[in-house]
Amino acid sequence: MSGFAGILNLDGAPVDRAMLERMTRFLAFRGPDAQEVCCDGPVGLGHALLQISTGTPLERQPAQLDGRLWIVADARIDARAELIDKLKSKGRTADSLSLSSPDAELILRAYDTWDEACAEHLLGDFSFAIWDAPKRRLFCARDHFGFRLFFYARAGNSLIFSNTLDCLRLHPGISDRLNDLAIADFLMFESNQDLGTSAYADILRLAPAHTLLCADGNVAIRRYWTLAESAPLHYANPQECIDDFREVFDSAVSDRLRGDSAGLHLSGGLDSPTVAISARRVVDRRGSPFDLRAFTFVHENLIPHEEKHYAGLVANALGIPIRFLNGDNCRLFDVWEDPKFRPPEPIHHAMGYRNSDPNKEIAAFSRTALAGFGGDPALASLLSAHFSRLFKSGQYGRMFADAADFLMAEGRLSRLYLRTRFARWFGREEKEELPPWLNPEIVKRLGLRDRWETIENESFPNRSARPEAYELVAARYWTSVIESEDASLSGLPIEVGYPFFDLRVLKFLLALPALPWSSDKEILRRAARGILPEAVRLRKKSPLIADPIAALLQRPESAWVDRFDASPELDRYVQRDHIPRVFQTTDSFTALVHLRPLSLNFWLRRR
Repeated sequence: MSGFAGILNLDGAPVDRAMLERMTRFLAFRGPDAQEVCCDGPVGLGHALLQISTGTPLERQPAQLDGRLWIVADARIDARAELIDKLKSKGRTADSLSLSSPDAELILRAYDTWDEACAEHLLGDFSFAIWDAPKRRLFCARDHFGFRLFFYARAGNSLIFSNTLDCLRLHPGISDRLNDLAIADFLMFESNQDLGTSAYADILRLAPAHTLLCADGNVAIRRYWTLAESAPLHYANPQECIDDFREVFDSAVSDRLRGDSAGLHLSGGLDSPTVAISARRVVDRRGSPFDLRAFTFVHENLIPHEEKHYAGLVANALGIPIRFLNGDNCRLFDVWEDPKFRPPEPIHHAMGYRNSDPNKEIAAFSRTALAGFGGDPALASLLSAHFSRLFKSGQYGRMFADAADFLMAEGRLSRLYLRTRFARWFGREEKEELPPWLNPEIVKRLGLRDRWETIENESFPNRSARPEAYELVAARYWTSVIESEDASLSGLPIEVGYPFFDLRVLKFLLALPALPWSSDKEILRRAARGILPEAVRLRKKSPLIADPIAALLQRPESAWVDRFDASPELDRYVQRDHIPRVFQTTDSFTALVHLRPLSLNFWLRRR
């Protein structure tokens, strides 16, 4: 993921080039291939390049169009052929574009064609800033789900921006004062729930699917996209559904495989093997040399673990070399043993697997990684809700037909999940409560009880084909998970791609009815027929046999978690004597809640 930074002096004063160069050099961990800056009076742009494709000329940034428009970007623009066709249909100025045109040029052409609406025509992962010299304005945008970051801050008469939070903190006009509400959100929900702010009071975050326009000294933020509600897709011929899924998924994977190598995060489930199947198909179709390798995190002794067996079956079937990374030597919070681990914001990595990180292995040979993350929300379905909707709409024949299809699916008798369904229907749902150890002063001052109730009861009413899937995909939770893979946290010069979060894939999957396609991920099972071993393809979806955190909490060396040395700043947010003991507990979910103050303490000390 390339890095960028910029300074815009709103009073027209010349940019401090030395400051901009310092900020750009700081971004070398993101973009080790080239660092360049460009200043023009009150505006300055800096870029640190991460070149994904080998054997091609370096994509020089800051880039410009006719001396009128200047851009710095961290972007991968997908569906390039379709975008180029749209641009060419709007005017002859885009005639020089081709599939090999740099991403930054495509964005500039889109802005030149559609102005502030350009982001609505872009597909992919992107974060960028454009200086429009004739109009004397700055236009910025962030992609739909926030895979690429964007931060900004006002420092006196200057607007400072970057895709890296700590880069902004280099500027002397930006203080280290914390945003108490963001810290409280971390302690309550494990992540900041305001997608427009950061852990620092002076630094704001451009939320996903938003644009920023700075003109005449004013900053305007606008949302340009909202997840669309999908009308149901019905297929008379089941094979057509499978073929359409393969086509759209292969397009998503192909757009994310730009270089000549990639690493796969591979498990023995269905989501990441689906990505691996598609990657194998795409690479074979291209016919050129491509280094494709798989990496699987496993436990040998800490807990019973089946992933090594099933992931090995997948890799063997697809002819992909695989390496198993053993996490048995992990310790609670071991990521903090690395002095270079300096996350820009609080993060709850109780088990960081410092010595078993697949991305570190991938970065040694490639700059591209693919992961199966996203399949669960996109294919979420509740059979009870499905049949209830059919009943209320009087579709009784469809109810019986769907019930028959469900029961007759391959391997269904081994995947009825009766215990899980019984617990969901008749069990008592435990409601999480506001943590008892929050400092009462900050609870009162920030109105945290009301905030807790509001966010815990938040919903996204919709009329999509499967409302439960739409609600999960639209949840703000994913942004924090996505950002946790950013290079500013890992320090690794690689791009992690998530094909299940491709808008084309989501549009297709969210439109599939619960039966026969979404329930138990039937679309993935049928698409893998004849490719994956049956032991994997028809495998029952189940949680881990045992919990590694609970296992570690039983070890004597973990007793320190209940008596850690606190940072003086922690008292502002937490009453330590109200934190329950977690050592030797077997309830890892509750333990993780009560370990959040410890994660915050590590961050406060390290920052």
